[in-house]
Amino acid sequence: MRGTAGPALAALVLVMFLVAALWPALLTAADSAATDYTATLQAPSAAHLLGTDQLGRDLYSRLIHGTRPSLLIGLGSTAVGVLLGSVIGLLAGIGPRIIDTILMRLTDIGLAFPEILLALLVLAVLGPGTVNVLLAIGIGSAPGYARLIRAQAHTIHASNYVRSAVGFGIAPVVILARHVLPNAFGPVVVLATISAGTNIIIAAGLSFLGFGARPPDPEWGLALAEGRNFVQHAWWIALFPGIAITLVVIAVTVLGKTLEARGAGRR
Repeated sequence: MRGTAGPALAALVLVMFLVAALWPALLTAADSAATDYTATLQAPSAAHLLGTDQLGRDLYSRLIHGTRPSLLIGLGSTAVGVLLGSVIGLLAGIGPRIIDTILMRLTDIGLAFPEILLALLVLAVLGPGTVNVLLAIGIGSAPGYARLIRAQAHTIHASNYVRSAVGFGIAPVVILARHVLPNAFGPVVVLATISAGTNIIIAAGLSFLGFGARPPDPEWGLALAEGRNFVQHAWWIALFPGIAITLVVIAVTVLGKTLEARGAGRR
């Protein structure tokens, strides 16, 4: 029972944030962009559960409405990284040796850079913006997926059952779809689940630096940036977005580690 408490609690936390992302009107009716200069920098109270910011905006509403863009960047960048890494890894794993060598050397170059630094390099080319941050983080995380999928695809493609399928004259596309892809993507799901938490942190960090969402959009990383100048006398502006980021990252990581442990147990 104890072993399932952590994952169950993590799943519950994620469900709560998913509800906030998909149906924010269920949790708050306030306008996240509405300003009230007579209620600036008010501490948490019954009128404003999480207080107000320097423009008098309700922070609870901004936290709820900021869930969607924050999770969208983190999860969307993970999907981009998996997709791009899958294409590179499969081409390297089952393609000619020269393709394998070229792609893996490029992948090694990508792995030599921290993901956030590689994302910054991509943003230097694409420019700031929410969509560009999503793409930049996805491109930055792709080399890790490419290396993993390449190893899986190479091993599976050289297995006896795949060789038997080739001997029976089964089309390469059918072999790829029926044998290589299903067996290669098991470890990728675990890695993607764990990496999603990292991508959410990177997304918040890039928004904090000014590369992501633009005011007055509600977004957790941007909220942290806006609250840094008021920490001494309005600590609540940055505290609650930071707590939200922490809870989501911990929940995603717990679920990822649970999947990893179950996968190791099956092996």
